[in-house]
Amino acid sequence: MNISARVADTRVADVRCDADTLSVDLMDGRTISVPLAWYPRLLAATPEHRAHWERAGAGYGIYWPEIDEDLSTDGLLRGAPAPDAVVPQIGVH
Repeated sequence: MNISARVADTRVADVRCDADTLSVDLMDGRTISVPLAWYPRLLAATPEHRAHWERAGAGYGIYWPEIDEDLSTDGLLRGAPAPDAVVPQIGVH
């Protein structure tokens, strides 16, 4: 049996936001989607500011210059919200 391992390429291919979600397409074909509420600066930004992003960190990061927000694909893959984000706890009363 011949099994070939595909090497993950977690560099940013594309980024988009809607009213509730940040979606990041990776070079290896995966898409990461996270709640926009995890990133308060992005949530508060205008759609125009959210749409103006740049690749950073050799392609492993995203930078929004108008709102001075940086995210990494590593953090997104780990499910790491911003430290100041209000993240609801499921099942906690």
